[in-house]
Order: sequence, then structure tokens, then C-alpha cells
Amino acid sequence: MRFYIANDHAGFILKSPILEFLQARDYEVFDLGCHNQAKVDYPDFAHLLCQKVLEDSKSFGILICGSGIGMSIAANRFKGIRAALCYEPYSAAMSRKHNDANVLCLGARMIGIDMAEAILQSFCQSQFEGGRHLQRIEKL
Repeated sequence: MRFYIANDHAGFILKSPILEFLQARDYEVFDLGCHNQAKVDYPDFAHLLCQKVLEDSKSFGILICGSGIGMSIAANRFKGIRAALCYEPYSAAMSRKHNDANVLCLGARMIGIDMAEAILQSFCQSQFEGGRHLQRIEKL
């Protein structure tokens, strides 16, 4: 799997452990920033990541901000992006199985590193089921 990852200042602290988790499993990862805790505007990073995911149809994205809400709202403005805000593993699995999510949004102030890893594992191990779900996805 190939991932693009981006964050705002609030998401910076969670990004390093996520990068390590993905790289330890030999996933290809591209870090789009931000690279410190200086205040930035999350829509700028969501926009950059969504463009990359849309250009690279075999890839996935991970967006991290304080709550995950801002990033998910910004990402879902793009046709072809299906961003899922997940706080636990079950929603991450269902976002892939039923919604064919291609962007995972995480809230650094809402979950810890262990939960982030469990969510990522669930997201990565799940695949879109197609079938009745495909006709729904096509309506988006």
C-alpha cells in the first residue's frame, strides 16, 4: 500500500509514530507536512493530500488534526475522495469495507498512539466489499 500523510500543527505529534508504524510494515509513505508545531491552516494540507490521492488512484491518504473533524470536512469537498474520521478500529474497517474510504482522518487530541495504530491496522487490513455498496458509492 502507498500512503500520503499530512497534518496540521495539532496533528504533528501523532504523525511520527504513524510514519514509523507504516514504514515498519513496508508501506510506501510520502510525508506532505507540516513538519513542526507552528500554526498552519488545515485546509491547505487537506487540499494538497487530496490532490495527490486523486492523481495516484492506487494510494490512500492519512490526515491528522486536533479532532480530525476539520480535515475530514475539508477532504470530503473533493469529488473522488471518501474521507473517514475514525476514533476506533471498527469504524476504520467499515469505512473500507462499505464506503471504499481512500482517506483516513485521525484526531491527535482524541486518540493515543496505541489506538491510532489499531485504527491503522484495521484500515490497512480491510478491503472494499463492492456489491450492493458499489451502487451507493457511485451516487456520491
